[in-house]
Amino acid sequence: MGVDVQFLGAAQTVTGSMHVVQTPEARVLLECGMFQGRRADSRRRNSELPFRARDIDVCVLSHAHIDHSGLLPMLPKKGFTGQIVCTPATRDLCAAMLEDSAGIQAQDARYVNRRIARGDLDGDPVVPLYDHDDVDRALARMVTVPYRRRTRIAPGVEVTFLDAGHVLGSAIVVLDVEDHGATRRVVFTGDLGRRHMPILRDPEIPSGAELLITESTYGDREHDPIERMDDALAETIGKTVGRGGKVVIPTFALERAQEVIYALKRLRTQGRLPTVPVYVDSPLTVRLTDVFRAHPDCYDAEARALLRAGDSPFEFEGLSYVQSVEDSKAISGSDAPAVILSASGMCESGRVIHHLKSIIESRKHTVLIVGWQAPHTLGRRLVEKRLRVPIFGVERDRLADVVVLNGFSAHADKSDLVEFALAVRDRGPLRRVALVHGEPPAQRALKAALDAEGFTEVRAPAPGDTMSV
Repeated sequence: MGVDVQFLGAAQTVTGSMHVVQTPEARVLLECGMFQGRRADSRRRNSELPFRARDIDVCVLSHAHIDHSGLLPMLPKKGFTGQIVCTPATRDLCAAMLEDSAGIQAQDARYVNRRIARGDLDGDPVVPLYDHDDVDRALARMVTVPYRRRTRIAPGVEVTFLDAGHVLGSAIVVLDVEDHGATRRVVFTGDLGRRHMPILRDPEIPSGAELLITESTYGDREHDPIERMDDALAETIGKTVGRGGKVVIPTFALERAQEVIYALKRLRTQGRLPTVPVYVDSPLTVRLTDVFRAHPDCYDAEARALLRAGDSPFEFEGLSYVQSVEDSKAISGSDAPAVILSASGMCESGRVIHHLKSIIESRKHTVLIVGWQAPHTLGRRLVEKRLRVPIFGVERDRLADVVVLNGFSAHADKSDLVEFALAVRDRGPLRRVALVHGEPPAQRALKAALDAEGFTEVRAPAPGDTMSV
């Protein structure tokens, strides 16, 4: 028996990351991510794990985004008794994000079940996937390993985390597996960050890889430089405030919110931001930004220099972090111009829905999209600039302007992904490449680019497919 990798999630799609590495002595789960999409489809996919949890010896987590970590509480609930291994920052972020996920599920279940009880909806009562006790049990199984420290995590398996540069604590997972006297090295990028981005360090390059499992989210496109994003951000805010409107920015609480806050700080420092209040209206974002403050060891040189000078990357004049529901309602009900960052990033839940409801039917306002939007979400409908969009179950005229700035993405683009794969090949006997966490058009484009660079085996596995090392 050799070393096989079975791809169970984020295979030919961009959500629900989940792969099982079968070694001669252990079964290693890479990620346990939540599938995000249409609600009925998501509930069906997330309610059962595609493997027996008790058969997994150890789980390795690359980073804290919910599409990579969101089903971790299902592991102990289904009988898993091993450890969940991640970086210290990832563990701290998961403590906030998984608690938030459990709370959202409970809230959604109460809402749907009330509507079923009133006869407004057909169907069976909704039960949350997991609760806060399940989250606590998952967190109790988390063991942290710092970057660049090779650690044995299961019989015949060692892990080393390298900086992925994607979000705080994100890691490239290097697995060294004993295989009948030989050592096989599997490298999994998780989500790979971009080079020369603010706050975080650039991705590191592993050596000695035989199989590279790489994300491919933006394998068919190039990002605009971050400097151009600052210009577009300043222009969008200036135009909207000039006509007396609000700019609502749906943001993912982890990473994207902090990047936009940092960009707004740069604009304010340069005198390019209008004198309007900026609100971060997401309790989870507030909590996660506190975690960022606690991990300056993950920052790049520029961000560390700010901290040494006593200047937080996440504070500037006119910026307010909003906690209470009453304050959120007051901001939503006000006619005064403002910039509002609010979760969720795909506009499917959270306070951002209330802000969108208040602005969507007026031309003076702007919805600013700064992240990838999954199919069938409200965010995707806004990106497509549909003339009518559903908010709280009611179809509404979309008169607000919609501006899309994909350059804020923390995912590597096509050039970054190709250059990373080439660098890995230069440092080891790389024979096979598996493309995951990408939609088929992006994967086809990236495969063609890698084929042109002389890679001999590049595959985009379908769900359930297996590759050997």
